[in-house]
Amino acid sequence: QLQASGGGLVQAGGSLRLSCAASGRSFSTYIMGWFRQAPGKEREFVSAITRSGSHTFYIDSVKGRFTISRDNAKNTVSLQMNNLKPEDTAVYYCAASRTNIIGPSSPYDYWGQGTQVTVSS
Repeated sequence: QLQASGGGLVQAGGSLRLSCAASGRSFSTYIMGWFRQAPGKEREFVSAITRSGSHTFYIDSVKGRFTISRDNAKNTVSLQMNNLKPEDTAVYYCAASRTNIIGPSSPYDYWGQGTQVTVSS
C-alpha cells in the first residue's frame, strides 16, 4: 500500500516536498515512480528511481527543478519540487514497479491515492 502526502497550494517559484510511504517489507525491491494528472489531461510520468537509489529519471519539463529520492530503511520515496510553475498543477501519484526498467514506459504494479499540487501564478 502506498500513501502519498505533501501536496498543497504554492505560488509560482515556490517549493513543495511530496512523500510516499509504503507498507510491507519488500519496498527496496521496487523501482519507485511519480506520476501526475492535470485536469482534462492524461496521466503523465514525472520521475523514477531505481531500487538502490543510484539512478534516477526525469521528464524534460522537470529536470533541474525536481529531485526524487528514497529511503529504503524508512520505506519512503520523496519528490522535492523547486521553482514550481503553474503547469505543474496536478494530482501527483506515487507508484511501484517490479520491472528492471526505469523510465516512462515501465509498467507499474501499485499506486498511491494521489496528492493535489496547485501552483498559482
